[in-house]
Amino acid sequence: MKIRVRILFFCVWFLATFPSWSQCSICTKTASQLGEKPAAALNTAILYLMLAPLAIIAIIGWRWWKGNKS
Repeated sequence: MKIRVRILFFCVWFLATFPSWSQCSICTKTASQLGEKPAAALNTAILYLMLAPLAIIAIIGWRWWKGNKS
């Protein structure tokens, strides 16, 4: 169990520190016209909005796993 937690922690840490490019090509062109700071803010907002559904799925999966465990 501890090895799984360590692997999960490493994956989350690696993905959090790895530079992410979540913009589509149209968003990238539009953001590049706005400047560097708005482009970074747009990229951060896209990543932030992506985390909400993933967190919900993770919580449901965790509760399902805990329910089937016993």
